[in-house]
Amino acid sequence: MTRQIAVVAFAQSDHRRSTEESSEVELLMPVLHEVLGRTGLRTADIGFICSGSSDYLAGRAFSFTLALDGVGAWPPVSESHVEMDGAWALYEAWTKLLTGDADTALVYSYGKCSPGSVRDVLTRQLDPYYVAPLWPDAVALAALQAQALIDAGDTDEAALAAVGARSRADAAANPHAQRTGPLPHDEHVVRPLRTGDCPPVGDGAAAVILAAGDRARELCERPAWIRGVDHRIEAHSLGVRDLTDSPSARLAAEKAGAFERPVDTAELHAPFSSQEIVLRKALRLGDDVRVNPSGGALAANPVMAAGLIRVGEAAARIHRGESDRALAHATSGPCLQQNLVAVLEGDPR
Repeated sequence: MTRQIAVVAFAQSDHRRSTEESSEVELLMPVLHEVLGRTGLRTADIGFICSGSSDYLAGRAFSFTLALDGVGAWPPVSESHVEMDGAWALYEAWTKLLTGDADTALVYSYGKCSPGSVRDVLTRQLDPYYVAPLWPDAVALAALQAQALIDAGDTDEAALAAVGARSRADAAANPHAQRTGPLPHDEHVVRPLRTGDCPPVGDGAAAVILAAGDRARELCERPAWIRGVDHRIEAHSLGVRDLTDSPSARLAAEKAGAFERPVDTAELHAPFSSQEIVLRKALRLGDDVRVNPSGGALAANPVMAAGLIRVGEAAARIHRGESDRALAHATSGPCLQQNLVAVLEGDPR
């Protein structure tokens, strides 16, 4: 790559169990204003805008067009949308900037999970002929994966609880987190997963600004340079996959350059504690790597925004000088079916 692209600003909402008093636009606007304010840019200064969301969550077709009201009706903008987590919108914007068609990009995503049953909505991601008619929800499938890990000797319920406890403890320093505090001692949700092993249901939004080359240095004191991004996918059928491993995450990390030099921070989109076990192995993360210092998806998991938040949290740590080389991961689909990995670096200090 001859053109260097960086994340220069990140903002997110306070993630809450329900924002029924607010529309998607009202959820988004403060976040968009904040991320633009961090750079001093106006909407007119942005070369490209890309968003990520799901019409299934909103319950109506082309719902993302209504969210554009948060960006503003004037001036006209170059805009695109992915029916996916905002991390994939960032991938599109990154590609756009690499071509030289724009110097700056605004990427945002949002998810309101509170109006309906997100566990039922996510069944629409399953194979429509053999799996979806059985209605296994996301928690049941994650429990299947967790049990496979336990049967393989890769983890146990105590180790899973330790992941949840660490995530909640780290989230105490994150003012945007939805779930913090001591891990509850409760019954299984779906064996072997307990409440602390599962993500909270909630609403939230996030946004980042990308900029190229010298423009990035003008907008941010320490840009988080994107050294590589890649995304890969597993087979759609759960029956042909080894649920204790994630070859697609490993391959995405390799192609993004994650294995070229060690990282000091990893923000993993692991909605279930068992999935962090899988990702740590696939991404070769040792005990010296700080994993999910924000609390991760176990602390706040707004569907369609949680992956972009992982990129933003990793970039923000570089902006603050708390990290020099970070890995950000996003996933979609059952049992880590689709995986995106980005590697970010700060300028030498």
